[in-house]
Amino acid sequence: MMTYLDHDQDDLVAHGASHTAREISQQPRLWREITTTLVKSAADWQPWLSDLLATPNLRVVMTGAGTSAFAGKTLAPVLRERTGLRIDPVATTDIVGDPQAWLDPRLPTLLVSFARSGNSPESVAAVELADQLLPDCRHLILTCNPDGALARYAAGNPRVRCVLMPDGANDQSFAMTSSFTSMFVAAAVMLGAVPLTEAAARIESVAALCEAKLAVWPKQARELAAGRFERVVYLGSNGLAGLAEEASLKLLELTAGKIATRFDSTLGVRHGPKFMIDARTCVLVFMSATPYTRRYDDDLYAELVGNGIAPQVIALGTKDGDTLQVELPDADDLWLALPYLLFAQLFAFEASLAAGLTPDNPCPTGEVNRVVQGVTIYPYPN
Repeated sequence: MMTYLDHDQDDLVAHGASHTAREISQQPRLWREITTTLVKSAADWQPWLSDLLATPNLRVVMTGAGTSAFAGKTLAPVLRERTGLRIDPVATTDIVGDPQAWLDPRLPTLLVSFARSGNSPESVAAVELADQLLPDCRHLILTCNPDGALARYAAGNPRVRCVLMPDGANDQSFAMTSSFTSMFVAAAVMLGAVPLTEAAARIESVAALCEAKLAVWPKQARELAAGRFERVVYLGSNGLAGLAEEASLKLLELTAGKIATRFDSTLGVRHGPKFMIDARTCVLVFMSATPYTRRYDDDLYAELVGNGIAPQVIALGTKDGDTLQVELPDADDLWLALPYLLFAQLFAFEASLAAGLTPDNPCPTGEVNRVVQGVTIYPYPN
């Protein structure tokens, strides 16, 4: 019988969990597929993008709503460091609410849109507002839906490049899992986080590691979820703080708010949010691979373990002694984000089941939806 995440298919179907389990499991395969596609099709997109990225004073705005926004938050620090570009992660929900605060008509702009469906009202509106307010704006659209509004917008438009994720990345479950990581990998490869000639080998090492972890981490995630914590706090530094935001949202979504979640940076949490950590709390720290930054992560981890307030403090990292060790050669924070998030997805999945919910649709009454509803987009004055 087919199994996913150490669960039989029949059991997953019975608990409304089959889509989520499959979509978490398939991620390494999808990362290989999108990377192979990008390398093979480089002649179609690389000259256009390379010329654009060489534009003086270019501003790159990485945008999306919810989970899609956190891809940009996680990627931006590493991309700024490696490319020297001005890269600003700004959620579509911020752009739509106050366009002039976030869109600068004085600067040539590349708007990078992350969009699972490409139909979210804010995602479509952000693209339209950028075209309305920016004299020099071009678009890179990363989406999982060939029939979505953003994919249709890109058709035949020379100012736009649309890259479709592999079949299967358009998650059918409520929570974004494989869609997020596929778009994350695509953006990292296209925007220069890794030389294109090295991309396939780099992704292969990460994918192979995650496949190995999929054989052992589900049990550990299940044991952690059995603790039935009332609160979970995710912490990380720099781009890993953006990843912590995505991890906390995933748990909040899949448990339908039954577990209170919080994210912060490892330095920022002491400035008030530390009150969230009590005897009902599990803390997970995404440890940086950067030696200087790691010293701050180590200090906080030692402090949290030493004060004994939280019953469970977990360090995900690359060193001996880390609670969940990630054996990734030449590890850096960009690629550590993928195995770190994989464990967070597994934990959220098991916590959903432990709470008696259906992970594929943890909100069957419809107050929260897979593609956001109830948003009215108002015309922006000229």
